[in-house]
Amino acid sequence: MKKYEYKSLNINTFMGSGTVEHRDIINEYAAKGYRYVGYIPIDINDHGKIRKIDLIFEIDQ
Repeated sequence: MKKYEYKSLNINTFMGSGTVEHRDIINEYAAKGYRYVGYIPIDINDHGKIRKIDLIFEIDQ
């Protein structure tokens, strides 16, 4: 059986600059034995820009 964890992440960009916070989160969960499986957009503005996502992690139980 699989267990899933979700971690919300704000996508804050200013003038096109990116973020690397997701890398730290993925590494943190990997150290706990989880595998990164993908993301789901959970907040999108009126222009179609993703503002917030859930990172999805999986572990065998």
